[in-house]
Amino acid sequence: MAYRQLFLVSCLLAVVLLSTENRQKLQADELRREYHEEQRNEFENFVEEQTDEQEERSREAIEQWRQWHYDGLYPSYLYNRHQI
Repeated sequence: MAYRQLFLVSCLLAVVLLSTENRQKLQADELRREYHEEQRNEFENFVEEQTDEQEERSREAIEQWRQWHYDGLYPSYLYNRHQI
């Protein structure tokens, strides 16, 4: 009878240890997931800022080109080019 009780107690202890280990693994997985999600969000924000800056520089360059080449007529120069 004592062996049976000892066996049951050891089985119960093993189950408790396994559940504790599983909880630790789940917690580590959750922390890892949160870390990678944060890194991905930071990278996406960085890429979005870079894209916005590039679009702004491009828009400014186009606007400068248009102002430099504007022929003073309306509508703009593209429609008022005279063919020789």
